[in-house]
Amino acid sequence: MIAKEIITDIIVPLKTSDKGIDALALMEEYKVSHLPIVNNVDFLGLISEFDIYNLNRPEANLGDHKLSLSRAFVMQYQHVYDVIRLIGEQKLTLLPVLDEKNKYLGSITLNNLVEQFSKITSIENPGGIIVLEVSQNDYVLSEIAKIIESNDAKIISLFLTSHPDSTKLEVSMKVNKIEIGPILQTLNRYDYIIKASYSEDQQLLDDLQNRYDSLMNYLNIGGE
Repeated sequence: MIAKEIITDIIVPLKTSDKGIDALALMEEYKVSHLPIVNNVDFLGLISEFDIYNLNRPEANLGDHKLSLSRAFVMQYQHVYDVIRLIGEQKLTLLPVLDEKNKYLGSITLNNLVEQFSKITSIENPGGIIVLEVSQNDYVLSEIAKIIESNDAKIISLFLTSHPDSTKLEVSMKVNKIEIGPILQTLNRYDYIIKASYSEDQQLLDDLQNRYDSLMNYLNIGGE
């Protein structure tokens, strides 16, 4: 999944002729704290709610101010993981997407990024979750996958977590089987350290879905 595939069509970018107070009104409407400034299709930069509040004359056109704009953006072909990383690193609520000529194509909001993340993590698919702890030198994905598949199951999502002060990796994976007891037994036989496991019965699936729906409702408060 790449950036251009998750652009939202609800965000209208600002122009230098827009007033600061109008920009704040749009941020309130879109439930974001950042908006891109675009002249025709040329991306000028990203302005924040904080930037506008610091303007001496928010009723004046944005172009009348000396703006220190963030140049945070992704190219249209970059992976969604790059989007997640940049939004997290710079604490953004919105990220512009540009083409190869640095022309503005649209934006990705935190809201629609959460929607896409639910697809990446297979949250809507029933199955079990297994968390392993392995040494970085011993981590071999093909070996783990072979063990899973020997129990007539498949890995449908997987994430690695590393810590700077450790040589250990945490391998969190979701498999397409709810009954994961036999998989855990096989992993134990191969001396894998199982930090946690969760077997998703229907009640747990409903709870996860309800939590996801609650998060989406929270992000959409006042959006209608």
